[in-house]
Amino acid sequence: MTGMKRTTEKNLMVFSGRAHPDLATEVADLLECGLVPQDARAFANGELYVRYEESVRGCDAFVLQSHTAPINEWIMEHLIMVDALKRASAKRITVVMPFYGYARQDKKHRGREPISARLVADLFKTAGADRLITVDLHADQIQGFFDGPVDHLMALPILTDYVKQKYGDQQLAVVSPDAGRIKVAERWSARLGGVPLAFIHKTRRIDVANEVVANRVVGEVKGKICILTDDMIDTGGTIVKAAEACMADGAAGVIIAATHPILSDPAVDRLKNSSAVEIVVTNTLPVPSEKQFDKLTTLSIAPLIARAIREVFEDGSVTSMFDGHA
Repeated sequence: MTGMKRTTEKNLMVFSGRAHPDLATEVADLLECGLVPQDARAFANGELYVRYEESVRGCDAFVLQSHTAPINEWIMEHLIMVDALKRASAKRITVVMPFYGYARQDKKHRGREPISARLVADLFKTAGADRLITVDLHADQIQGFFDGPVDHLMALPILTDYVKQKYGDQQLAVVSPDAGRIKVAERWSARLGGVPLAFIHKTRRIDVANEVVANRVVGEVKGKICILTDDMIDTGGTIVKAAEACMADGAAGVIIAATHPILSDPAVDRLKNSSAVEIVVTNTLPVPSEKQFDKLTTLSIAPLIARAIREVFEDGSVTSMFDGHA
């Protein structure tokens, strides 16, 4: 009597929420697997519903959703998608969040505040996520909030390669918009061949969101093209004031480079009218047509995400993607 045989061939399946279908389609095309068809909709009272239209039993599932506005709706849809996969017997569920919602609430500044970034990690774990893939977290320690493997991808190579190609023959300086992000600026400087570093010393009002009081440049920027780097542009207030401070100190020009284009109002107006000659971002978040403008350049993060998914699926090394600088 012969025993039952079980196929050990792994099955890669990619699923997408409705927040940023263009990015998910691009990732799936690069993986040559297509997106799994699903029925996703909202009921009259706003409750969300998701059902997959083919079997997911035993698959290696990658669920992609960008946490863009309306952020709570898309996070909830993401959680529901994970729950549906768990209940349909997916073998392993990897949550792909190019932009991690609530990442700025990663510690308590004052008493009686939440640590919402930790709560988001706990919610995905509870829903059934085995692993997270994310890009340029606001704070590295968020990796420790999730009880499982976290692949923290960096957009740095994509952004620096573009800047090097376009502005590499000019005198550059990398400027961090605040002292706390100097580590990222150091990585930028190294990848651009050791160009000088500067940072903006700023005072932020703790009682008012998105408001910066004073800026001064620490470091030499006179006559240089300044690359102002940050992980995200939300309302644009901080980065535009930093650009003005660089120009006031005699910079030859300013390029703003950031991974996540949140672009909440009035960011587009501020950036359009700023002294920056170009704003370079990636498509971790969708930028609707009404928020696109001449100075904005969007680079695709899809090849990076697709490569990370392939490494995870084939039990390879995600760290090796960044020349060991993970």
